[in-house]
Amino acid sequence: MTQSRRMLVLRAVVEDYIRSQEPVGSTTLTKDHDLGVSSATVRNDMAALEDEGYLIQPHTSAGRIPTEKGYRYFVDRLATVVPMSEAQRRGINSFLSGSVNLQDTLQRAARLLAQITGQVAVVAAPSLAKSTLRHIEIVPVSINTLLAVVITDTGRVAQHMLNVSELPDTTVLSHLVNEINAQCASVSLTRTADYVRQMSSRKEYRSISKLAETLAQAFDGMADDERASELYMAGTSRLAHQRTVADLAPLFDALEEQVVLMKLMSSLSETTQSNGVGVAIGSETHTPGLLHASVVTSGYGRTSATVDDTTKGETAEEQGREASDRTITAQDSSEPIAFVGSIGPTHMDYEATMAAVRAVARYLTAFVAHDENQTNS
Repeated sequence: MTQSRRMLVLRAVVEDYIRSQEPVGSTTLTKDHDLGVSSATVRNDMAALEDEGYLIQPHTSAGRIPTEKGYRYFVDRLATVVPMSEAQRRGINSFLSGSVNLQDTLQRAARLLAQITGQVAVVAAPSLAKSTLRHIEIVPVSINTLLAVVITDTGRVAQHMLNVSELPDTTVLSHLVNEINAQCASVSLTRTADYVRQMSSRKEYRSISKLAETLAQAFDGMADDERASELYMAGTSRLAHQRTVADLAPLFDALEEQVVLMKLMSSLSETTQSNGVGVAIGSETHTPGLLHASVVTSGYGRTSATVDDTTKGETAEEQGREASDRTITAQDSSEPIAFVGSIGPTHMDYEATMAAVRAVARYLTAFVAHDENQTNS
């Protein structure tokens, strides 16, 4: 009983510190929380929590603040992410539905998440390595150059210039493109490259075998493409109002290391908790510049058809919760194609941040699925 009450005390300390960012004392806890015990008992519990590494006392005679271990216990006990309100969800839909394409949606999503949380928002474009082919077109642009336009299942458009000694026969080229579209739709770019390579050895494509091999190499290159420039970030200017100058330099350095950020957040989004959101606190990020920060992230994309229900159900609380459960199940059964996340101080409002990250991830999942369905219909 003492241990469970002690953890209630820990939760109260974390909640109060997140709200006030001031060390929390036993008197304040007793007054603001219905703990059912005296201030002296709460003081003893806080001392025990300090001994166990959950709290720390920054100054003698001051209250206590949570440690990484304290925040981790708190986050792990957030078994369910509280759904955003109906008004908040409508606001997300309204803000993001005005976008004109995937890139615009991702930029808007980053700005919106930064605005909701007051923290740095990071949204990754769908990885070409995890995309499948939807359609390819090859068009001549000069006497020695062809342009391959590849559209993926996530709506990304990749362009690749193909250099040739002379323009190929249009009938043979058209046959090649039609066969790729027929045989490789919904196939990964790597497997598409293998198929095109096999086509280059067939007699009907002998006259354009070099072109087919060049195209296969282009598909391989797209599949390996993990450019950090495909990260959309917003909210960095807000950091100056939350952090000391000493903290800012390493944090900005960490944010500039976009390849490191992508690896961290991509990995975190694929090893999420049961609520579909992953959280790394301080040293758990294994990134020196994020030692005093926390990262909250969720994967989005490629789930079942129930994703569309998420958006449709946003107008009713019950439907929203049901859609949330269905989306999490779908995400658990399918690897995400990209991630959305928030970076803020370790004393961030974890509940609100996790809810916002998950809500935006769910919208992006629905957007990608809807875009694909629209194209296929």
